[in-house]
Amino acid sequence: MNARSASALTLGTAVALIAGVTLGNGGANVMPVFVDDFASRFGLSDSGAGLVAATQLMATAVVTLLLAKRAARPGRVRMTRLGLAVSGAGFLGAAAAGDPVTLILANLVLGAGLGGVYAAATAALAATDDADKASAVTICGVVGVTALLIMGVPAANHELGEGTGFLLMALCCLAAWPLTRQLPDGPAGPVPGAASAGAGETPAKPTVVLLLGTALLWTVTQGAWSYASVLGRQHTGMSHSAVSAVLAISSVVALVGAVVGPVAARRFGRMRSMAVFVTAQALAMAALVLTHDPVLFTVAAVLWQACQLAVLVQMLAAAALIDPTGRLVASLSGAGALGTGIGPLAVGALLDTAGADILGIVLALGTIVASLPLLRMTVAGTEASAERGLETSS
Repeated sequence: MNARSASALTLGTAVALIAGVTLGNGGANVMPVFVDDFASRFGLSDSGAGLVAATQLMATAVVTLLLAKRAARPGRVRMTRLGLAVSGAGFLGAAAAGDPVTLILANLVLGAGLGGVYAAATAALAATDDADKASAVTICGVVGVTALLIMGVPAANHELGEGTGFLLMALCCLAAWPLTRQLPDGPAGPVPGAASAGAGETPAKPTVVLLLGTALLWTVTQGAWSYASVLGRQHTGMSHSAVSAVLAISSVVALVGAVVGPVAARRFGRMRSMAVFVTAQALAMAALVLTHDPVLFTVAAVLWQACQLAVLVQMLAAAALIDPTGRLVASLSGAGALGTGIGPLAVGALLDTAGADILGIVLALGTIVASLPLLRMTVAGTEASAERGLETSS
């Protein structure tokens, strides 16, 4: 019998995971709206607003990485709530800020708080009895709630005054406090399954190559997403509203990828299905950047986003199977957050200096190269799943 007591994916557990991951990654997902608020409230240039955004995103990424080991131990609910309190105070500070310096300090605080939430919530994914299902349900919920935040934050700024979107985010931190009560906790003792990661009875420590690959993948992905609207308008002649509609639709339809990913992993094998999704994602991303045809741009956007979610779900599930303590999942999430912060700057610089044709090729190759360590991890995840199945049946 397996000594590990995994949490069943109940409604309360699913809500706790969705609330934690949504807010933990909320800064990155709602950042386009935040940047608009920074610029309009304080008359900041694009680079100035980008500096404020980078402060928040880097704080989240660094704290997530630093707390990944702590998130593998008991006390995740307490850790999440402490992060919610810190980030809530930061959001209030950003809402009340009267000058850019105060705004930067507030974003540094709220970014650090979100990092604590993100580390604990993503690590908790590994404590469920079905990593694939937990990852898929969580990602689907995060996409849905984030869509509401992307609409709600600018609406608050428009209807109630600039800066009130941050007040709305602070209220979300308050609302999430009771929702995280059923967040699965870390193991109190040694975890038999952790041995499959090559770390004996200790939480699996991710390799530098794996962290760099994850960071690069999200650098490419977030960077391309940040300029998708610009490229769509400039290359296809579509209007701003038409491109926005395409990207919005692709984000919703992409939920299919989160559902199909685990099904494909069970039917065709985790390694094979992951390789197919990565290849399709790379080709779709290149097509979106290079095409001048509106129809192909639309198809590429939908395929790209669907494959991206399928890869994300499988990545989280494989990491959870390798290391049931959750440290590996939290570490990969932190590395991904780091790439998210770097992406827009890196892709923007490449687009300015080399042009869209070179950018499309670099993005496709970057996706493939960055995914190689993750593909290797999926092999270890499959082996860990098989070993754990033998332990359970014995």
